[in-house]
Amino acid sequence: MDQSGITPNTSNQQLVNGSDNDSATALLQEKQARRRENLGDVSFREYMTVGILCFVNLINYMDRFTIAGVLSDVKTEFNIGDDWAGLLQTVFVIAYMVFAPMFGYLGDRYSRRKIMAAGVALWTMTTFAGSYVTNYYWFAVFRGLVGIGEASYSTIAPTIISDLFVGNVRSKMLAFFYFAIPVGSGFGYIVGSVAGAIAGDWRWGLRVTPVLGAAAVVLVACVMQDPERGQAEESTMKPTSYGDDLRALVRNPSFMLSTLAFTCVAFVTGALAWWGPLFIFLGLDLQPGVNISKERVSLVFGGITMASGLAGVPLGAWLGAALVRRFPRAHPLICGVGLLVSAPAMALGMLLTQYYFYAPFVFMFIGEVALNLNWAIVADMSLYIVIPPRRSTAEAFQILISHMLGDAGSPYLIGVISESLKRSLSGGAAEAASRSQQFRALQYALFLTCFVEVVGGVFFLITTNYIVRDKQKVDRAIAEAEVHSSEASHSQTHEKNVSGE
Repeated sequence: MDQSGITPNTSNQQLVNGSDNDSATALLQEKQARRRENLGDVSFREYMTVGILCFVNLINYMDRFTIAGVLSDVKTEFNIGDDWAGLLQTVFVIAYMVFAPMFGYLGDRYSRRKIMAAGVALWTMTTFAGSYVTNYYWFAVFRGLVGIGEASYSTIAPTIISDLFVGNVRSKMLAFFYFAIPVGSGFGYIVGSVAGAIAGDWRWGLRVTPVLGAAAVVLVACVMQDPERGQAEESTMKPTSYGDDLRALVRNPSFMLSTLAFTCVAFVTGALAWWGPLFIFLGLDLQPGVNISKERVSLVFGGITMASGLAGVPLGAWLGAALVRRFPRAHPLICGVGLLVSAPAMALGMLLTQYYFYAPFVFMFIGEVALNLNWAIVADMSLYIVIPPRRSTAEAFQILISHMLGDAGSPYLIGVISESLKRSLSGGAAEAASRSQQFRALQYALFLTCFVEVVGGVFFLITTNYIVRDKQKVDRAIAEAEVHSSEASHSQTHEKNVSGE
């Protein structure tokens, strides 16, 4: 393969020419030959570490969407409309994204085990304390504190997996890790609705995950492995300044384009996850002869979310692993096609909700499976197109952009559009809207997510033009950094030998 067109990757290790370049090429080929390509090579402790990360990711997303499962009860409790209900999730995501860059910087330089343990402890305590708050504004503040705690975990966890594994094994482990997102989200709806129904108080749904979170703190602090940065790739690269990190990321076209595409994914998932159960309940409630409770809808919606994750995340990882060897641009292509398939499926599901019982669930399941194809693949791409010592910063940067322009505003935006449409359809106050007008307003507002999916699909397709080149830059930068390190070590040894003579 011709490497002459590869430009230097901004770092404290400069790419070299001539014999050094030949040495780096040979070293790169040797590294690739030593890669572990099957799960049988993974140690028990590495499995334990990934299992702990998946467990925390599972309860992380359970906590995020517990409220969505009891949203109608929350609205009644605080006497708020769709806009203020959507703001609860927006406050959470804003805190989450604002603090992500700080944890990304710390995660590239300090103990990731300590940072994660402290963060999980924070969101566990604030979730539990927030369940006793009776004032809406203070409740929103506690949701923001939960977001800060979760930011410490989400920015760092994928980088630990990247430092333990490479190649095909890394892709499989990331699929396992991101598999917990839709499953955890589904459990969130179920736990929120079931626990609230059993206790007769929706607040008990918020008191389940803190118990699991306490166990997670112990596992992270005492059992989880915290490898050296770049350990799996035998990288000797050192952290650069934060300014250099950000400049390198902004100049990385694959990273920026995939981040914009993932922002569209975050916008859609944030809006649908928050408003999906309420929207389906309003539609089914309009059908004659259908008698279904809000708790039942949340339970079914949670089951669909889990099932789509069970199907979509592994399918995306399998397609990526099967196709990328023969077609190096397969990863962004799969993500792009997935979004372009999901958009019409979601639109059909929304259109049919008022008229059919099963059809909306079927089409939304298809749409969510296609949407879930991207989770593990996007994470894998974001890691292999960024050098090891700036991967936590890259994860944090991607979280900041995708949430700032994505799900930080989408639940609130959909709520605002819905409230505005209620007033327009009813010809007066939003509170005067009939059940049919409430459904129609939320339906029209949610159609925006289908358009955003198409935009995200286009961004992923554009990424295919750059992904191969940017991955080659990182592989070569790692290899050449090791050549420099080996030469420096050899030179120091030689000088010591000479001085000792």
